[in-house]
Amino acid sequence: MRLTGKRALVIGGGGGGIGRATTGALGNEGAAVLVADVDLQRAGEAADAVRAAGGTAYPIVGDVRSATDLEAMIAGAVEKLGGLDVLVTVVGGQVAFVPAVKLHEMADADWDTIYEVNLRYVARAVRAALRVFLAQGTGGAIVSVGSVTGFMAAPEQAAYGVMKAGILSLARTVAAEYARDGIRMNVAAAGAIATAIANANVGDDVVEEIPVGRFGRSEEVAEAVVYLASDAASYITGQQVVLDGGVSVRGPFE
Repeated sequence: MRLTGKRALVIGGGGGGIGRATTGALGNEGAAVLVADVDLQRAGEAADAVRAAGGTAYPIVGDVRSATDLEAMIAGAVEKLGGLDVLVTVVGGQVAFVPAVKLHEMADADWDTIYEVNLRYVARAVRAALRVFLAQGTGGAIVSVGSVTGFMAAPEQAAYGVMKAGILSLARTVAAEYARDGIRMNVAAAGAIATAIANANVGDDVVEEIPVGRFGRSEEVAEAVVYLASDAASYITGQQVVLDGGVSVRGPFE
């Protein structure tokens, strides 16, 4: 198992969708996992699934928009797991939080909301995790679930695209500043993934634009997260792995 002995915190949606799949994948690879979600029951169910498979996992409730809750998540990982080796940030999006509109129609309050749930919490969590990693002196790995909108146009989701671009920039800075400390940060940039939110907001016609002819699966994103968090990726930092079925490389001609 690739993560045996590692202690991991999954922040934001750890109990559902990509977060749930990531929690399970980390547990299956031997990591002890603290599952953070705004819904304690959902976090508990994800932790129960890991334990049922023979792994170690605990739930914790918190809102990523709260700096106090984020600090509590990091502190909870250290307390429950005995330390922290892996931080995974998951939650994000636009249409789940505010309307999809053209840029000139977007309200300041909605822009701020997307900032809070996509980038600000990631930066806060990363800063807190860095302090733990440095104090432990044994390095660490950070993986953020990003999006292809971070490097492609994002019509009617401009704020979302800007925030996802910011996460990649953050990863590059972490790589440059902390590589000598054994600390890495990378991004798993997802395209259209078949989650409950996506299924409710993305039409079937989108499949026709995906070269592989289908939506991605949460488990495929989780597998990328596990790889980037593991020692197998020890020479990879400040990078992104793109999981989009070929959308970002498709040309304009059939």
